[in-house]
Amino acid sequence: MMKENPLAVSIAEAIAESRYSGWHIDNEGRRHEARCISFYDYMNACLYDRTYGYYRSGPVRVGKEGDFYTSSGIGRVLAEILAGCAKAYGEAIGEPLKLIEWGAGTGRLSAQIAAAGGKRSSDWPERFQSILIEDHPAHGRAAREAFVDNCGQLVAEPLIASSDDAWHSSWLKQPALVLANELLDAFPVHRIQRTDGELYELGVAGDEVHGFHEVYMPITDSRISGWLARDGIHLREGQRTEVHADAAAFLKRLGGVMTTGRLVLIDYGHEAAEYTAEHRMNGTLMCYWRHLASDSPYIRIGEQDITSHVPFTFIRREAEESGWQVTSYSTQKQFLIDHGVLELLQNHTGADPFSESARMNRAIRQLLLSDQMSESFKVMILDKI
Repeated sequence: MMKENPLAVSIAEAIAESRYSGWHIDNEGRRHEARCISFYDYMNACLYDRTYGYYRSGPVRVGKEGDFYTSSGIGRVLAEILAGCAKAYGEAIGEPLKLIEWGAGTGRLSAQIAAAGGKRSSDWPERFQSILIEDHPAHGRAAREAFVDNCGQLVAEPLIASSDDAWHSSWLKQPALVLANELLDAFPVHRIQRTDGELYELGVAGDEVHGFHEVYMPITDSRISGWLARDGIHLREGQRTEVHADAAAFLKRLGGVMTTGRLVLIDYGHEAAEYTAEHRMNGTLMCYWRHLASDSPYIRIGEQDITSHVPFTFIRREAEESGWQVTSYSTQKQFLIDHGVLELLQNHTGADPFSESARMNRAIRQLLLSDQMSESFKVMILDKI
């Protein structure tokens, strides 16, 4: 007998108690009505249920032993560049900074930044306090280990806090640089599809015994149609896309709390025209489990990552409406080049392919190759105005 999945049971209960209903067409062309919840609510439960959600429970999710890698997994190149950017911004502000990574995962990137900064400047610990916002207990433990492994005694132990604590803290009211590396793509999304000339939201029906499946339901957020029109998105018949309402809410809330600061967004995403191009009829939603990709969000409930690409046209406009100024926006490749990554290339004899300089050079080449992530990843820098 299969072990009962408590998260699937909880989702099934939410569906049974939902006020929404949706419909689907079976293989014989018959229409069926079913009680449902929105895909947004389903994804939110899968990822962020406080007891069983993917990002709130279980083992470490990032790295070789997890389900996916992030861009910080390719050497320490990104950290070296970000340390330089933080140092320059801190000097421009002229005050000590809170260096906050939101959704820090195992803390590897923040630890690498702190280590690089400590080597660049002897007063780094006095000028930058590392704060990691992370809700997964195993990730928090891994982050402390990452700082010990990368920094030794160079910098102080980081402050690690939950997102709930962060929103109610005083840190964001002080000069701060907030880093969100592959954060927005992990927020739950609404999925919208044009069917029979009308826009519908995708809902989720079913139960833990027979499984979950998609239905069409009325749009649950009245802002969605306006957002799509504003960004020039016109879905083709049968095409679906994702709407990142939670990313908009994050930008608005952070913009309302911060007084002086900068937000650095690093994520996989596109402008509106590419985001809903003809070859993206099924949207961008993907799932990851043990480094295997799929487009099946209704299996491994709470045990696999569910993600979608970031719509940067939408992010830019929502940021500007929330009091942010877009200071720069480019591919990650161009960002690295503009901030001196080529200066990190080092001469070495080649006798030891595992030397520090050889590893650094390989990481730089991997990040800059046009078919690697640096072309698809974007870096958007937002300043509080």
